[in-house]
Amino acid sequence: MREEEERLRNKIRADHEKALEEAKEKLKKSREEIRAEIQTEKNKVVQEMKIREKKPLPAVPIPNLIGTHGGDPEDNDLREKRDKIKEMMKHAWDNYRIYGWGHNELRPIARKGHSTNIFGTSQMGATIVDALDTLYIMGLHDEFRDGQKWIENNLDFSVNSEVSVFEVNIRFIGGLLAAYYLSGEEIFKIKAVQLAEKLLPAFNTPTGIPWAMVNLKSGVGRNWGWASAGSSILAEFGTLHMEFVHLSYLTGNPIYYKKVMHIRKLLQRMDRPNGLYPNYLNPRTGRWGQYHTSVGGLGDSFYEYLLKAWLMSDKTDHEARKMYDDAIEAIEKHLIRKSRGGLTFIGEWKNGHLEKKMGHLACFAGGMFVLGADGSKMDKAGHYLELGAEIARTCHESYDRTALKLGPESFKFDGAVEAVAVRQAEKYYILRPEVIETYWYLWRFTHDPRYREWGWEAALAIEKYCRVSGGFSGVKDVYSSTPTHDDVQQSFFLAETLKYLYLLFSGDDLLPLDHWVFNTEAHPLPVLHLANTTLSRNPAVR
Repeated sequence: MREEEERLRNKIRADHEKALEEAKEKLKKSREEIRAEIQTEKNKVVQEMKIREKKPLPAVPIPNLIGTHGGDPEDNDLREKRDKIKEMMKHAWDNYRIYGWGHNELRPIARKGHSTNIFGTSQMGATIVDALDTLYIMGLHDEFRDGQKWIENNLDFSVNSEVSVFEVNIRFIGGLLAAYYLSGEEIFKIKAVQLAEKLLPAFNTPTGIPWAMVNLKSGVGRNWGWASAGSSILAEFGTLHMEFVHLSYLTGNPIYYKKVMHIRKLLQRMDRPNGLYPNYLNPRTGRWGQYHTSVGGLGDSFYEYLLKAWLMSDKTDHEARKMYDDAIEAIEKHLIRKSRGGLTFIGEWKNGHLEKKMGHLACFAGGMFVLGADGSKMDKAGHYLELGAEIARTCHESYDRTALKLGPESFKFDGAVEAVAVRQAEKYYILRPEVIETYWYLWRFTHDPRYREWGWEAALAIEKYCRVSGGFSGVKDVYSSTPTHDDVQQSFFLAETLKYLYLLFSGDDLLPLDHWVFNTEAHPLPVLHLANTTLSRNPAVR
């Protein structure tokens, strides 16, 4: 025992003397030499972290992936239209590659990078991540590889930047997961999981309802200052399920699945005025904020993800389906009306009354109703197909009644005014996809040629009024025949608008809907058929 103590003392003495010698040596060195040594040590730590990050994730069987290529139309006219959409994608991507590479988005007139507060202050290449799967299904493989290289070498989430949890989930995690499933390239899965880990601190609230924003470095979260009394937003915390279930499936880590299921359970326990979900929920108190319900902005994708959770589970998540059916029933009763001119629209419930206004964002619902028709309550499939078609017609009218044949941000149904924007602040078009998305779903389910005609009208209008030499730009007033551009090429234009147009002129064998479910940013994720996945048998997930 005494010998052991003596040995330890001697070791401590020797270590102490060695440290003193090293300190004396350091003091002899110049400031520059010391700085260089510190930098070397830092680089070593960074390299070690990179090695740790590249640790392979557990191997899981990939779902049976069907329809990742093809869809070539036999008809010459259709092939020409599809080729035109592909050329538009190439124009948007090539100009971003030249003028905005690595930035989140592009300013195509100023020809420089652009960003907004949803991406924080760092250059995270949002357009690259958002566009990858569109490039892949269009067969633009050189461009896809360029994007992949940038992600491998530059996409870094350990930045001191405050980002939108919702936007980063749907664009980045959704985009990376879709790119992984389509291409099989492991790097996309690894990056998706790295980012997901950075979002988890947003759930550290008294209720488990996540903050709207989180700092990727510190993990500190907060809500938007404008949201009702510090509330979180229904469409934001309710649009995580698809991506988080896939994260648990791919990693074997149940934490992601548990986070989204906790949100669902909390919502199920709450009273809902008139059966409607208000758009605001306070993450501290667990109480609803202002009673405002919308199927457009603030609410939209929450309903979409209830339906898609059921579809993605191979129609086994009956709880999600029931929540969807109940919500849609209340929406039909309280929000959906027919105008004097016979147009079906979805209004907004505000302060105890119905506002007869519909947003461009709400136009996605036509596609949602059609997608959810099969499996609906009391065999109302025909009713929901009809309702989806009526919403598509209303949204087409909102386009048709403008000078540019492009739809405004929102439009009213007051007296003589129908499907037209009244306020100047609502007359802009920012390359949004929702109307084209609905055309595509209706085409897939009905094969009525009018949806391809309407889609082509929109494509021609975008080409005529939004295309500039440096890419594509939104316009500030769709009722003016000489529009002013807003000089922003949104990342969702490449992720959604052009993808839905391309699919509209492709065969149904490209990304068939019984095998793929599209997230709210149009990133396709495979249905987890229970026969060929580990999800149901994974004890961690179960």
